[in-house]
Amino acid sequence: MQIFHFNNGEPPRILPPDAPLPETGLIWADFLRDEAEGWECWAEPVVGVAIEPQHVSDSMNPYHPSFFDGTSEYDMLVFQGLGPNDDPFPVETRTAAFFLFRRVLITVRAEDNVSFHVVQQRIRDGRMRSAESVLSLAHAVLDVMVDRYLKVREPMEQRFSVLQDELLDPDSRMSDWRALLRGRRVARQMEALAESQLEALDSWRRNSFLDCSPHDEVKIRDLVEHVNRVLNHASGQERDIEAAVQLHFAIATGRTNRIVQFLTVLSAIFFPLTLITGIYGMNFEHIPWAGARYGFEAMLLFLLVMGLALLYIFRKRRYL
Repeated sequence: MQIFHFNNGEPPRILPPDAPLPETGLIWADFLRDEAEGWECWAEPVVGVAIEPQHVSDSMNPYHPSFFDGTSEYDMLVFQGLGPNDDPFPVETRTAAFFLFRRVLITVRAEDNVSFHVVQQRIRDGRMRSAESVLSLAHAVLDVMVDRYLKVREPMEQRFSVLQDELLDPDSRMSDWRALLRGRRVARQMEALAESQLEALDSWRRNSFLDCSPHDEVKIRDLVEHVNRVLNHASGQERDIEAAVQLHFAIATGRTNRIVQFLTVLSAIFFPLTLITGIYGMNFEHIPWAGARYGFEAMLLFLLVMGLALLYIFRKRRYL
């Protein structure tokens, strides 16, 4: 557990876990989920509020989706962020629980939650000098969590662009359909994550027991706008993949149709020629012109003229 104290614009302080908490200023108590068993026993005497057992259980669930629930004495926001890897293939998530009281913020999260490390490093480096409210503290972490989704858009878009180029390249034989399915799955996961985040943020904004200042309202709307950008990007990538797949099969169908058409025209050209040669190849005693001096040459010339005539007709009608 780490405890940070923010007091009236002074530089934040890191307090020992067993130190008495100051009576003024804002307190941020950060718990690691693997070590947070029974964290409510520490928190309830500090905040003077009984925490719902179901909320405690939700905070210890590392796979809980984004969700908001609150009481008349505190807010609980569960928010899913990305895992420690910057590559979204596959999508890894880390769930963090935020408990907001009047002057105390309690978080329960995974040890490798990168967003918390970023914010706490800013505090240690003096880049985060103060916090106006508990909601501002929570926003500082949530903003980093959402911005990490924006950072993975470029590698995600590059991967999808490669898949689309392979699908639409006429000289490429697309065979790695599993990669395409993984890409679609990633886009849908990102879309589902963004939708649950939007629902949680909207419910938090409308039902929070805290008195949100206009500045806090702007911060929450900024979070919602960033999540909407992630949602729109994921939805757009999924639509692009679907369109590329449809174009791929349309191109393949058109190529197949041209081949079938070409073979059909060739069959139509050679069918009468084959018929004539078949007739004259029959083993009859009397066949017209079979005994003529130039019958063989005349037949070859006739077949050549008929083949060229049929070829001319088909080309004129653009069947070839």
